[in-house]
Amino acid sequence: MPASYVKAYVRRQKNDAADAEAICEAVTRPTMRFVPIQSAGRQGVLVLHRARELLVRQRTMLINAIRGHCAEFGLIVAQAARRASELVEQVRQTTTPALPEMAQSAVLMLADKLDVLAAQIHALERRLLLWHRDDQASQRLATIPGVHIITATALSASIPDPSLFRSGRELSAFLGLVPRQNSSGGKDRLGRISKMGDGYLRKLLVVGATSVIRRARTSGSVSVSWIKALLDRRPARVVTVAMANKTVRIAWAVLSRGEAYRPAAMA
Repeated sequence: MPASYVKAYVRRQKNDAADAEAICEAVTRPTMRFVPIQSAGRQGVLVLHRARELLVRQRTMLINAIRGHCAEFGLIVAQAARRASELVEQVRQTTTPALPEMAQSAVLMLADKLDVLAAQIHALERRLLLWHRDDQASQRLATIPGVHIITATALSASIPDPSLFRSGRELSAFLGLVPRQNSSGGKDRLGRISKMGDGYLRKLLVVGATSVIRRARTSGSVSVSWIKALLDRRPARVVTVAMANKTVRIAWAVLSRGEAYRPAAMA
């Protein structure tokens, strides 16, 4: 059981006896939710995701360090991760006295670390791709707009049993993509999204929704007309979260029915 759900049944002070009594009380509740037991194989896939996320953060740190050090000597390129290779090439080819030999050697050492990280990230992504090709649920999830291999494998490994959620909205609430409620007296007060649940999945879904909205701005398809209509009334980030919420509901339907994504029929 989630510890936050059991804590409500702890009466006064916290000790082993009070915790055991609260667990015995909470387990008898008919509406109590239980954490599903994860298989070793799917947990291994999630380890690949966590390792990749750590390496991506380290790669970003190295890129920022290289950009910052080179900016001190007037070597500046456009802001983008792919521009880091251009900056490293400038450092290798520069012969101006503005860049001392000590600084050049240090930056090239960071560049070598950057190349190693890129190779390791690519190796992890290859492992995820192989698992994706063997998992039917992940392949069905990849048919949803805004859901690529990384997001599909993470969803499939994190949610092995979609029947634990009664609807797509429950899954969306589990991931923290629904408004936080502070309602009382029959008045509904909705705030920002709750940001509960798995932050890694929520990040992947929001990033995927961002790409869908970027394509919708320039696309003339009727299927994205509702996105354009929403962009006329709401800020882009609000529309992005709304699109991520819709993607989660579609993912629940795809997992529950065991079918691939089918776009809505146009009139």
